[in-house]
Amino acid sequence: MDHLKGHYGHEASAKVNQAVYIVDAARTPFLEAGGRPGPFSAADLATACGAQLLARQPFAPDELDQVILGCSSPAPDETNIARLASLRMGCGDRVPAWTVQRNCASGLQALDCASVEIALGRADLVLAGGVDAMSRAPLLLSDDFVEWLSAWRSAGAVQRLRLLRRLYSSRLAPATGLERGLNDPAAGLLQGQVAEDLATRFAISRDEQDAWALRSHQRAAAAWSAGRLDEIVPLVGPDGRLHVADAGVDGDVDAAGLASLKPCFDRKYGNVTSGNSARPGDGAGWLVLASADALERHALTPLVRIVDCAWAALDPVATGLGPVHATAPMLARNGLTIDDIGLWEVNEAFAAHVLACLQAWSDADWCREELGIDCGGKAPPHSRINIDGGAIALGDPVAASSARIVMHLAAAMRREGARHGVATLCIGGGQGGAMLLETVA
Repeated sequence: MDHLKGHYGHEASAKVNQAVYIVDAARTPFLEAGGRPGPFSAADLATACGAQLLARQPFAPDELDQVILGCSSPAPDETNIARLASLRMGCGDRVPAWTVQRNCASGLQALDCASVEIALGRADLVLAGGVDAMSRAPLLLSDDFVEWLSAWRSAGAVQRLRLLRRLYSSRLAPATGLERGLNDPAAGLLQGQVAEDLATRFAISRDEQDAWALRSHQRAAAAWSAGRLDEIVPLVGPDGRLHVADAGVDGDVDAAGLASLKPCFDRKYGNVTSGNSARPGDGAGWLVLASADALERHALTPLVRIVDCAWAALDPVATGLGPVHATAPMLARNGLTIDDIGLWEVNEAFAAHVLACLQAWSDADWCREELGIDCGGKAPPHSRINIDGGAIALGDPVAASSARIVMHLAAAMRREGARHGVATLCIGGGQGGAMLLETVA
């Protein structure tokens, strides 16, 4: 009966406006999504990561109140992937589990949902995070190919001979789900083209973008060498291979190598390359969120408190400015300024996005006109942003990335003695998300 109260007894004794704490977190290495399916499905990644995180907790997996997982592109055979992972992790039949999707910010959305559940007194202990296996994005058949297959099924021998002559038409070639997913249907542009547009609008040079990318690689390599990426838990592939590090971290990246790369999205005039963009990847990340009651019940030590979360929408062609649109109002309603934030994690989908955000933050007129807020004409200093590298170096399995920036920010804040921190990112389709954290004494 006491076990049932853990899952069903919250409404009777709900405590509204409960504080929400991050207790622990882990993620997998971010594996590169190349031209073939990776060794792990999204459910494999989520299960392996979550099982290791839960194994080190003082509570049993079935003592969780909920499991919430963000995934931007779950496979057809992994419907409600949160429930699938929850059962595989040993959380039991009675722990509710549900999946959320907000494109690049699906992991952050899961954390926000978990925070709300705890704040409203409907849960005390929630496992939340994000996962994507972008290498496993399916091949999609064109309408022409589907029509061809339909005709083939009903055709006789002579008709099939004629149909075979059409089989090699370019119209029948399948499209990659990954390419479709990285296309913004509202703007009619690939995300890289949106980055090119912002680079032109804010006069961001190729050299500036490459310099930011180099900085990301250098900081990530230094963080790995110093053991500051210790949120990573290992994976063992079906072939027995051990995966312990992010595939994209490369200490040999240099300015000359970055400068030699050709533009990807505007080959004649563009500046956005594979080197100053984040690479798609496969990965998962989970965080344990708890109320004050759960801290006491299980003798848990909190890393940080989740103070606030904010969402914003903007023109899809300006998607990269989403962090400013989300963060500025969030800071204002909490009585904070840029100077009050000790550390920032700004997801590096493209170097051009981050650099455009910094220019927008620095432009007091832009903030007043676009946001109706006085941002003080100041941007976060480079020394406080992504101090251990970002997605350009680490890789970007999108839903997992938005969970990663929160968990790494929490750890970095404790390590560096920062009182407040912000994790923020742009979201394909013209949105932005941000989360405000505070260290716990």
